[in-house]
Amino acid sequence: MDGRGRAAGMFRALGNRNFQLFFSGQIISLVGTWMQTVAEAWLLYRLRHSAALLGVLGFVSQIPIFLLSPLAGLAADRWPRRRVVIATQCSSMLLAFTLAALTLTGRIGVWEIIGLATLLGVVNAFDVPARQSFLIEMVGRENLLNAIALNSSMFNGARVAGPAIAGFLVAVVGEGWCFLLNGVSYLAVIAGLLLMRIEKTKPVHDGAAPLEKLREGFRFARHTKPIRALLALLGVVSFMALPFSVLMPIFAVKILHGGASAYGWLMGAVGFGAMFGALAIAMRQQLRGLGNVVAYSEAGLGVSLVLFSASHWFLLSFAILVFCGFTMMMQFTATNTLIQAMVPDQLRGRVMSLYSMMFLGMSPLGSLVAGALAEHVGAPVTVAIGGLVACLGGMIFMRKWPAMRGPARDLLTAQGMISPPSPPAPSVPPS
Repeated sequence: MDGRGRAAGMFRALGNRNFQLFFSGQIISLVGTWMQTVAEAWLLYRLRHSAALLGVLGFVSQIPIFLLSPLAGLAADRWPRRRVVIATQCSSMLLAFTLAALTLTGRIGVWEIIGLATLLGVVNAFDVPARQSFLIEMVGRENLLNAIALNSSMFNGARVAGPAIAGFLVAVVGEGWCFLLNGVSYLAVIAGLLLMRIEKTKPVHDGAAPLEKLREGFRFARHTKPIRALLALLGVVSFMALPFSVLMPIFAVKILHGGASAYGWLMGAVGFGAMFGALAIAMRQQLRGLGNVVAYSEAGLGVSLVLFSASHWFLLSFAILVFCGFTMMMQFTATNTLIQAMVPDQLRGRVMSLYSMMFLGMSPLGSLVAGALAEHVGAPVTVAIGGLVACLGGMIFMRKWPAMRGPARDLLTAQGMISPPSPPAPSVPPS
């Protein structure tokens, strides 16, 4: 297929009405979400100027995902996923309005920020596996790879706009307006979800006890080597590499000598690169080669973090973060796609809850460690250590993946994602 055909196929999932509604609503909401994320971290740093507290904020906002994701995955497999997502979006909207009210009235403090971030983490624990599992109900198997990639590109397109807008608004009118606009933005995604036409599916409930259903999901992931390896690598990068983002205010202020606007641009650079990383996956027409994408992207992310930690020039740091976002999203999107393609429908919610545990749940533990470590050795050394570990993880996965290609191919065939290999032609005896 030529370049024009590949570009046209990049947006093929948007031919589905349900995905159009989801996409348009989510992109508005996600811009607001990134505005709140950036403004919240900046507000906390402005109040206390503490790297450790930034680590705590990252920890409490995502540790509920690590603790509650198994239950959330069970909920996503047992109840209609659209209803679960609507409930989580409504809850997030109420929390955003609460944060806005406290900030605009001058009643906000460190503990209010930490408490509301914790509650939002609880909501996100149920939102992520339900939303990821809901994609296949919107677009079907034939467009699943493209929908996952477009969903990631949407997330990171918002990651470009949100921090830049937040940096401007924080400097001009303060953090409270970012929180208020985020609350309003949830109305778009809720409206889109309500307008969808989804075929009714029977909930997965065979009378087994909930604990046994949880064990079933864990057993599948543990005994399925390709999925186990992908989840393990994801956990390593989330724990060691991703916490660089919670230290970004320190780089913006103390190392690059900027302010809220510089912080917004640095966060936006990561999103800019990540958006193009997701679009690069969206252009792919097949699953072949995604394992190599995971390995090389992980190594590239590690190298970019080491380079970023050594930079003292804003433009150079910006450019490095673009590449950092590109490689990071290439890995995450390829990992998400491979796991979703290999997992049976009846286990999708529970396995995707393990994905969210590794992707988002390990990050708060890393944020807590990174914040404490940065207090002692500095933010640049902390980020460099994470980059080196990520690079090593990518190289190890690169060596191990070839042995797992056969089992991965069998899983993809079983789920109807690829065609079974043709039987060999019978040999013709010589006459």
